[in-house]
Amino acid sequence: MIDQLLSTMRVVALPMKTSFRGVTVREVALFQGDHGWGEFSPFLEYDDRESSHWLASAIEAATTPPPAFLRSSIPVNGTIPATNDKAVIERLISSFPGVNTFKVKVGANLAEDIARLARIRSIGRKVNIRIDVNGSWSVTEALTNLYAMYEEVGPFQYVEQPVSTIEEMRELKSKIRIPLVLAADEVIRKAEDPFAIDLAGAADVVMLKVQPLGGIKRSLEIADHHGLPVVVSSALESAVGIHYGLQLAASIENLNFDCGLATGSLMAENIAQLPIVDGAIEIGDLDIKLDGLDVAPERFEWWKNRTMRCAKVLGL
Repeated sequence: MIDQLLSTMRVVALPMKTSFRGVTVREVALFQGDHGWGEFSPFLEYDDRESSHWLASAIEAATTPPPAFLRSSIPVNGTIPATNDKAVIERLISSFPGVNTFKVKVGANLAEDIARLARIRSIGRKVNIRIDVNGSWSVTEALTNLYAMYEEVGPFQYVEQPVSTIEEMRELKSKIRIPLVLAADEVIRKAEDPFAIDLAGAADVVMLKVQPLGGIKRSLEIADHHGLPVVVSSALESAVGIHYGLQLAASIENLNFDCGLATGSLMAENIAQLPIVDGAIEIGDLDIKLDGLDVAPERFEWWKNRTMRCAKVLGL
C-alpha cells in the first residue's frame, strides 16, 4: 500500500500571511488513493513516532470511505496568532466573515497578550474569545496571568492547554477562583496512550486534531472514551487536511462548539478553496490545484524518506 501511495506523492510549499508557530512556509505531503487525497504534514521538528500518527491519518483519508455526515457545514472560529500588528490583526479578522468566535495565541508576554485580546474584545462583548497557551505556563504563572486577563478582557469561552501536564491542569482547576473552562490538547495528542489519560478534575473539553490523533476513526474513539465535549481543530494543514477535519466534525453527534478549522485564512496560497460563509465552512468537493507549488527536489526526497520511516513505525 505504501509504495502505491508514494507513487502519487506531491509535496507543496504554502506561504503564510504571517508567522504562525514560527512557520512562514508550510510544507505538506499529499497522497492520492481510491477515496481521494490524504495529507501528511507533521511539523518539521516532530520525531518519527509522533509523525507516524499523521501518516496513519493520511493513509486512512486516501484509502477508506468517509464516515456518515450528520451535518453539511461546520461553524468555525477565527485564529489570531501571537502578533500585535494592528494591520495584520484587522486583515485576519476580515478574512473570517460571519465568525463570532476567535482563538487567540498567548503565553509569551502578559502585557502584549492583554493588548492583543483587548483588540479582539473591541469587536464586541458578544464575541467568544478562546485563548491557547500551548502549555507554556507554570501553575503559578497561569494563576497570575489568567486573573489579569480575566480582569481586563474576560470572560473566556475556554482556555486551551495553559500548562503542560495533566497534573498541573488538575492543580490549576483546584486553585483558581474565577470561571475557568479548560481544554486539553497536547496532553491528549502527544500522549503515548491518549486512552490512558485521566481527565477527571483536569479538563472540561477535549481538542480533536485529526492528523495528530491518527485519523477519523481513532479520533472518534478517543472522544467516546473521554466522554467530554469536543472541539475539532486543525494542525495548520492545507485545504486537504482541513477538509478531513471537516469530515471528522461532520460525523460527531454532539458538536456544541465552533471548530478551529478556518486556519486556511492564515495562508497566502492554498491548494483549494474552503470559503467561510456566515461563519461556517461547507463540506463539498475540493477543486485541488497543485501546479507551481511543488517543493525543490531535495525537499521532496526529505519528505519521501520521512514517509518511509514513519511507515516502518506503523509496521507497513
